[in-house]
Amino acid sequence: MSNTKSNPAQERERRDEREIRDEQDRENARELGAAGSQLSTAPREESAANLPAMGVIGWVRWFWRQLTSMRVALILLFLLSLGAIPGSLIPQNSVDELKVQTFKEAHTTVTPIYEKLQFFDVYSSVWFSAIYILLFISLIGCIVPRTGQFVGQLRSRPPGAPRRLTRLPAYTTWRTEAEPEQVREAALAMMRKRRYRAHTAGDAVAAEKGYLREAGNLIFHIALIVMLVAFAYGQLFKSEGAKLIVEGDGFSNTLTQYDDFKAGSLFDSDSLAPFSFKLDKFIGTYERSGPQIGTPRTYEAHVTYTKGAYGKPQKTVIKVNEPLVVDGTKVYLNAHGYAPVVSVKDGSGKEVYRNAVPLLPIDNNVTSTGAIKVMDGYRDKNGKKTQLGFQAFFVPTFAGDGKGTMFSQFPAADMPVLALNGFYGSLGVDSGLPQNVYQLDKSKMSEFKDSKGKQLKQRLAVGDTMKLPDGAGSITFEGVEEWASFQISEQPASGWALTGAIAAIAGLAGSLFIQRRRIWVRAVRGADGVTVVEMAGLGRSESAKLPEELADLAVTLNAVAPTAPGPDTDPGSDSGSVEESPVEPAEGAEK
Repeated sequence: MSNTKSNPAQERERRDEREIRDEQDRENARELGAAGSQLSTAPREESAANLPAMGVIGWVRWFWRQLTSMRVALILLFLLSLGAIPGSLIPQNSVDELKVQTFKEAHTTVTPIYEKLQFFDVYSSVWFSAIYILLFISLIGCIVPRTGQFVGQLRSRPPGAPRRLTRLPAYTTWRTEAEPEQVREAALAMMRKRRYRAHTAGDAVAAEKGYLREAGNLIFHIALIVMLVAFAYGQLFKSEGAKLIVEGDGFSNTLTQYDDFKAGSLFDSDSLAPFSFKLDKFIGTYERSGPQIGTPRTYEAHVTYTKGAYGKPQKTVIKVNEPLVVDGTKVYLNAHGYAPVVSVKDGSGKEVYRNAVPLLPIDNNVTSTGAIKVMDGYRDKNGKKTQLGFQAFFVPTFAGDGKGTMFSQFPAADMPVLALNGFYGSLGVDSGLPQNVYQLDKSKMSEFKDSKGKQLKQRLAVGDTMKLPDGAGSITFEGVEEWASFQISEQPASGWALTGAIAAIAGLAGSLFIQRRRIWVRAVRGADGVTVVEMAGLGRSESAKLPEELADLAVTLNAVAPTAPGPDTDPGSDSGSVEESPVEPAEGAEK
């Protein structure tokens, strides 16, 4: 193995080549001058050599320039999207506190970590708000200087032609017998007809096109700000609540009518839209055969609603993704279930309770569970006031005795069966503490026993009665009604958010597909008295379409100023052909 030593002559040759290239680059910049400048409204980044001493002002300036750079804005936008992932995967207190509590009970190991990281309140967390505010500031810092530069460019004219058009990426030339003034006038008319901004500058016509590229870029960033503002405003002033309604019952849009209600920190309950509606009937039909058996085919709530206190009743149908809209408030159909109608009699035969009790579904076939609570009016055999509670398990379509488990076979109420087991004592509702209406607190209750001393439980078909022991009364399964759950939400500024999203897409499309370019046409009289026409083009970024566009313009202009015959002219050549300059584009013709 031999060691190779560098040749001093080769090193000098490479150094000379680098110096020549550097000198050519500097000469190109001097030649193009303003012609290659301002093809972009992006603020110029300063080199490290131009930065001030890193005192307090220097650090503030450096931080501001970093924060308002497009690179940091994109990073913050990515972080905002990344931060929204936990809010989508982990239950949020702002959406469903019950789900959050269930999640905490099921995941005791990660719960303390999630609580410290504020993963149960992502969108109101300190870190998410910090990203949100920094992105907002960054976008404004990006837009303000770019807008000023863009407006300045709109008010200015395209720069004059460089001294050597041959140095531009696309170039063509020919000789013509037409006068230079005639060529320039024809070129100016042609450019303006093609919707270029054009004017005559000295011995050349300067034209420019594609300003909408930067306009699209600005629109995209302004639209992002509109979306951020709309989202923030919506979070502060929004309201959202849920209401479960049994057929025949109604709802009035007041705070006390909601089963669950959440609102933004600046929401005013007096701003709730005044309206009410009644659930006339819920209609649900399901596929009865094939691989999609049980899939809903009809799923709609027929309601009668009224605007204001004295509005005229109107009938409508609420379907999934087809809400009722009243004064900006939307009423969505969320879920459906069954409410068995039961009646309870005491030992004397007096009916003390009759009601349709909504039960919550636990599977796709609407197998449902819940609790029946008799809080007032019941007295035991000794005449003492007490309370009754029944754990209820309901199936709309029972398979039959000895045919599997007690689960529904189909979502429709083809063969409804209600299974009950009873308790007596105190339901705990008088303590003043909130209680889940679908669960039974049995801590202060005793269960009814049958004649064998076992827990009293029975399956009931419609019309069946379960007798309570020792003359304590009875409970009868009278029938089945249906219920529907609605989400009533008001999301202000949602229209602005949609407008911002559409504008962002349109602006992004413009900034991606519109090409900004400049064309120069120079016409001067040569030494032999024949006019020499030169055409060259320069784009913000290299594009295969620039030479094609220049060739099309050259052919059009050549029809007005045809090629002059001469000893150097090849009759079979294409006088409008365009050459791509081997010289690297100068600053402004970005790759």
